[in-house]
Amino acid sequence: MFLGRKISRVAQALVIAGVSLILSAQQSVRAADEGMTVKVAVEGGFPPFNYLDAQGKLQGFDVDIANALCDTARLSCEFVVQKWQDMIPDLLGKRYDLIVSSMSMSAERRQTVAFTDTYYNSPSVFVVRKDSKLTQIDSETLKGVTLGVTSTTAQEAFADRHYRPATPITVFPTSPDLYTGLADGSVDVILEDKLAIYDWLTNTKAGQCCEFRGDDILDPTFFGEGAGIAMRPADDDLRLRLNKALAEIKTDGTYDMINAKYFPFSIR
Repeated sequence: MFLGRKISRVAQALVIAGVSLILSAQQSVRAADEGMTVKVAVEGGFPPFNYLDAQGKLQGFDVDIANALCDTARLSCEFVVQKWQDMIPDLLGKRYDLIVSSMSMSAERRQTVAFTDTYYNSPSVFVVRKDSKLTQIDSETLKGVTLGVTSTTAQEAFADRHYRPATPITVFPTSPDLYTGLADGSVDVILEDKLAIYDWLTNTKAGQCCEFRGDDILDPTFFGEGAGIAMRPADDDLRLRLNKALAEIKTDGTYDMINAKYFPFSIR
């Protein structure tokens, strides 16, 4: 009887020890999981998607989506403000791990980086000053008209392919510079992402000068199937993890709350 109790206590102790080891292992995995640090590149000059506020803090739709995905995927994310032209080279150079900066998933970019599922979609559009005589915009009406685009964007590639050399094209370093160039008459028309320029047209005094003109442009060859989060092709586990988190925030209402903060319409 005594021996039986002794064996029972030993077995109980082993079970407790085993459970403790399992829990400890699970906690270690969870701690490692939660402690995984991912560096996220954002341009910081593309309102309302990403910009620096008066205190120099990153704000915008891209930033809020990135934070929501990091929380849901249990990642510790650090933001890196990065020049647009260096986004992909520095991603491949491992300066950071993700680009969450309204990057369209063009066929050209897919040759060098991997993307998550689409996290928003937006056409490109022509914008002119309200007094512009351009009523219809196509390759014929743009002949001899100065067209503005932002450097190293899908809009620049599209304009190069379809409008040069008949159309003089001015390339601006950033989107704010592009908008200023249109407002002050440096160019006659610009080609820009519709959602990106919506905020400038709607919510700024300078933007009151101008309006959309012509048809929306949706060309998957240049603009892909919307904006995605870019990463190195080898990081497939991270891509799958973010896709799962993206599906979750779209299901639980988090995505819609962020959407409503910036736009009065859905951009899914």
